[in-house]
Amino acid sequence: MSLPLELVITTGEPAGIGPEIALAAAKQFLQENDAVSITLLGDPSLFKAIEQKKPLPWSEQLRLEPISLKTPASAGQLNPENAPYVLSMLDHALAGCLSGRFGAMITAPIQKSILNQAGIPFSGHTEYLAQQCHCSQVVMMLCANIPAGILGLARSNPLRVALATTHLPIQEVPAALHRETLVKTIDILQQDLQTWFAIEQPRIAVAGLNPHAGEGGYLGQEEITIIAPAILAAQQKGIAVTGPIPADALFNPRNLSAYDVFLAMYHDQGLAPFKFAAFGSGVNVTLGLPIIRTSVDHGTALNLAGQGLADASSMLEALRLAFQLAQQRAQNKSHASRP
Repeated sequence: MSLPLELVITTGEPAGIGPEIALAAAKQFLQENDAVSITLLGDPSLFKAIEQKKPLPWSEQLRLEPISLKTPASAGQLNPENAPYVLSMLDHALAGCLSGRFGAMITAPIQKSILNQAGIPFSGHTEYLAQQCHCSQVVMMLCANIPAGILGLARSNPLRVALATTHLPIQEVPAALHRETLVKTIDILQQDLQTWFAIEQPRIAVAGLNPHAGEGGYLGQEEITIIAPAILAAQQKGIAVTGPIPADALFNPRNLSAYDVFLAMYHDQGLAPFKFAAFGSGVNVTLGLPIIRTSVDHGTALNLAGQGLADASSMLEALRLAFQLAQQRAQNKSHASRP
């Protein structure tokens, strides 16, 4: 049987829940889709405990491609010696995506602190993949579907939250905001929402940085000197972008239907409301890369590892979105090749 699309999952921190949620989500996803195969990357020893309870369903559609640990891993116990193993999985998956073998990569959570403890400067998947792909700028965006009834919504609504800065200490955020990079961020949102999400004219809402979006300069100057000029420049390019909007008024039911994506200035400004509304069902997608990459919206959950208690819902949604985006890319290529 020849399968037209192959997805790859990096199983993440070996002491965390990554291996078990990757396997559980892959099995569930393959019950929904038979025209796809999934390759898990990881050390076979991480799946032995699962295999002791029931035989693992390895097949042509679900394969484990071995990546060897540097030292044996124990559930819930971090070991910096395995930091290179984590990066080996990412590098292998990325190479496969760039070569065309894999249609998309899905990443299980990793422990950033243990990588840094091992002497490897690492601030996140998003930044690492951008560096490896030689991309000067990428955008981290979280996606979820908010069901009807939540926040009084009459029907379900997509929620997409993008970040102007990612994994930075709060005190470094203002200095990291620049008019040019904000314009590029808005450009990437416009282009990738059109290309991958098939949204013809994305509507983008931009948050302010300061309380009340600076209140005319009394509570900060960034809205006047950086954010508003970037929005104006993007509008002059024909992009449907609005702001700066006070962050405390940005996420409301009316705006959910009025905008296709919200651009927050820093990590918790965007992800705190996102995870309140959609924790466990959200998906992290990196825009601006030459490949498709999605991930879960949570961490390694070391306290749950190895107990069979981990919820694979976010990993399943990450697989679903990766598959959807890969299908859209294939459709785009098909249209582009027609005379």
